[in-house]
Amino acid sequence: METNPEKPTTAADALRTARDHLLALQGDHSKAVQEFVWPDVGEQFNWAHDWFDRFARGNTRPGLVVVEEDGASAAYSFDELTRSSDQVAAWLAERGVRKGDAVIIMLGNQVELWQTMLAVMKLGAVIMPTTTAVGPAELVDRIERGSARFVICNPDDLEKFVDVAGSYRILTTQDLTAAYVLGAKPVPHPGTAPSDPLLLYFTSGTTSRPKLVEHTQVTYPVGHLSTMYWIGLQPGDVHLNISSPGWAKHAWSCFFAPWLAEATILAYNYVRFDAAALLDVLRDQHVTTFCAPPTVWRMLINTNLSGGRGSLREVIGAGEPLNPEVIAQVERKWGLTIRDGFGQTETTASIGNTPGAVVKPGSMGRPLPGIPVVLIDPLTGQPTADEGEICLDLSQRPFTLMTGYRGDEERNADAMAGGYYHTGDVASMDDDGYITYVGRTDDVFKASDYKISPFELESVLIEHPAVAEAAVVPAPDPVRLAVPKAYVALAPGHQPTNETAFAILKYAREHLAPYQRVRRLEFFELPKTISGKIRRVELRGREQEFGGADTEFRDDQFPELKG
Repeated sequence: METNPEKPTTAADALRTARDHLLALQGDHSKAVQEFVWPDVGEQFNWAHDWFDRFARGNTRPGLVVVEEDGASAAYSFDELTRSSDQVAAWLAERGVRKGDAVIIMLGNQVELWQTMLAVMKLGAVIMPTTTAVGPAELVDRIERGSARFVICNPDDLEKFVDVAGSYRILTTQDLTAAYVLGAKPVPHPGTAPSDPLLLYFTSGTTSRPKLVEHTQVTYPVGHLSTMYWIGLQPGDVHLNISSPGWAKHAWSCFFAPWLAEATILAYNYVRFDAAALLDVLRDQHVTTFCAPPTVWRMLINTNLSGGRGSLREVIGAGEPLNPEVIAQVERKWGLTIRDGFGQTETTASIGNTPGAVVKPGSMGRPLPGIPVVLIDPLTGQPTADEGEICLDLSQRPFTLMTGYRGDEERNADAMAGGYYHTGDVASMDDDGYITYVGRTDDVFKASDYKISPFELESVLIEHPAVAEAAVVPAPDPVRLAVPKAYVALAPGHQPTNETAFAILKYAREHLAPYQRVRRLEFFELPKTISGKIRRVELRGREQEFGGADTEFRDDQFPELKG
């Protein structure tokens, strides 16, 4: 239905006022936390109509630049994007896409991804982002639990749906070419309320089957003001985020946060990651803000950073906590501090080291403006000023928090127990409010009655030049009940020999407290989710099943390390 013309203006003005206030407060974290208030967008809101279209129409600045592996690139202005998404929306409507319909979008970093996300949003339908890496089994789960009615994919992916049952219609990017001959008349505002669903995300499932996360018309589209503030985005920036489409982080930094700031999104396509090629893209495309997961940052510091930082102003780490050694190396080479942060698929950025603020080594920062973060003691269920589970206070209903896990009341009850949203992550807080990651509640374990944080041990291990990545899990021990064991992926040029194992174990012994000593080590290809997170649950299971495998090294087999 047509909207009241006054409402979008009011919503857009409220959002712009809040956005501009945050931009003005970059560099003053305390004042931003004290003053920021989430905008009231009224009873009707649609981000594509009420925000994107209003600044994009007639705007000839580049909104999206896609760079290919061979160096070819294509740029699309904001005006081109809004007009083409109008065409795609009209074309989808002709094919039956209606308000509330769930639409799987399974595309790579190609312009059609951004066009279809905007178009589906303009119709009031629900976006179900899906990585192209999924197979038929995962698609069955997504279509069944997500009640998908439409799928948008590339022709090459059609074969994945051959045996996937369901009442859904597949539309390919080849079919989509018919949309571009239509007139670019805007489709009517769908009259979506702020509480209407917009996004359905399947988590990557590091410990169990994926959860189905539901977000509304505001929790991500407006909630990512916190992410914009954390990244340090400004109008006119060129932002590059290394993340695969289909995962929440792609929406964070390749869609909502940059376009809230009216910045250019740079997407870089490659078949096989090449750190040197990425550095060339950063410099050649004059990237000003850059976000990458720890795996990418570790690869970058193993290449040559001497070519300089180019136009970079802000560098960010996300996905998993960053080890201090990685931060220190980039600081030495580029004079820029990688600023860590914390958030989940269920939320936007919640904690972060923000531009201009003091960065404390090892800390992921402080609660971001508008985010009611508290640490909860798992024994008492009450807030603690020391160490506890990272939670959001539901009495201040977090603007950025998901509606819940669709179709899973048991998980919802657990996640929202005691008046708090429970992240499942443990952290400590210092007197200045800085929060330091300890580990997942499932990953922290005891050895000789001492609590062990795998992340703390891993941070020391990757300081050794032979270690590219490491994952620490408990290994069964008849005396200590459990001892820390490190699974190690080696850096280029290093071999899985006795000498290498000894050097790593010796280094860990010299740089960790006695109770934290890594007593076993195995060279291993670390299992990961398709979004790139290490599956420690698999490694823990492997220890239970194959504990004491012939392929592991133990500290007591080296005379110099006994005792």
